[in-house]
Amino acid sequence: MPLLEIKDLTLEFGVGTERTRAIDGVTLSVSAGEVVCLAGESGCGKTVTALSVARLVPTPPAYYPRGQILLDGLEVLRLSRRELRQIRGRVVGYVFQEPASALNPVRRVGAQIQESLRWHRPEAATEAEVIRLLRLVGIPAPEVRARDYPHTLSGGMQQRVMIAMAIAAQPRLLVADEPTTALDVTLQAQILELLRELKQQFQMSLLLITHHLGVVREIADRVAVMYAGQIVELAPARALLQRPLHPYTRALKEAVPRLGASAPRLTSIPGAVPGVGAGPPGCRFHPRCAWAQADCSTRVPELAEVEPGRLVRCPYWNRPLPERLSQVARPL
Repeated sequence: MPLLEIKDLTLEFGVGTERTRAIDGVTLSVSAGEVVCLAGESGCGKTVTALSVARLVPTPPAYYPRGQILLDGLEVLRLSRRELRQIRGRVVGYVFQEPASALNPVRRVGAQIQESLRWHRPEAATEAEVIRLLRLVGIPAPEVRARDYPHTLSGGMQQRVMIAMAIAAQPRLLVADEPTTALDVTLQAQILELLRELKQQFQMSLLLITHHLGVVREIADRVAVMYAGQIVELAPARALLQRPLHPYTRALKEAVPRLGASAPRLTSIPGAVPGVGAGPPGCRFHPRCAWAQADCSTRVPELAEVEPGRLVRCPYWNRPLPERLSQVARPL
């Protein structure tokens, strides 16, 4: 049984009968010790999906008209507020996007970590444990840094503090939302290596949100690609990066820049992700798709298994590359 299993999850925002669908029929699982990346452009619904794992999206204005979230055998959508407080931090920990905004600006970082310990491991809510956690995530002079305020730390150190808070309760699942955003390449590599080491040390599972396929290559076991509130491709990471099948995944791969004098002109995806509830009829990607056929504007594709372990939401996944893309197709 997977540690996390999301089944046909649908989430809507609104008041009364006026509702807008943000997530539409998402099905995803994370097994014990597995790293699953949820990838896609900004606005695709990745963060809302991740926050739903512990029901961190306020209800209302959010509603879950259908679907199921099973976390460590518990049906999350049926838990009371008190029961949710028991799993938040203890079963699932979060590394939120933009740590400068997520950290409390008027409290010292050591106090914020200690607060997490008081909720879930009161016997360990000591200054020594706070220092140990800061040292564990690679912060130098943790005795000094524990007394610092968030604004005095660099972006990379703020991210490490967020990770220390997330692992303080020793969760079984760690959800990391864009943990390398706004960091330079060296710091990105350090944060990914830290997450990998912590996963092994604490035997955690990891659900990582990213728009960067380079991050997927470095750390993922499996990848779910999301577009306009739906999963459009789900596959083992290596197979997906070597041979993406959905047109959106292929376009994302071709949009990854290459360096060097012989690098071709950067290929971009035309248009933009549709707004929440504003998706076109038929396939939601068809207005931007180089593979689009006449019936794509009316035919609603299903997420189907086309190869063992590979699911794709496109009936034309096996068509050859259009000429403009075949000229720049390359392994990632």
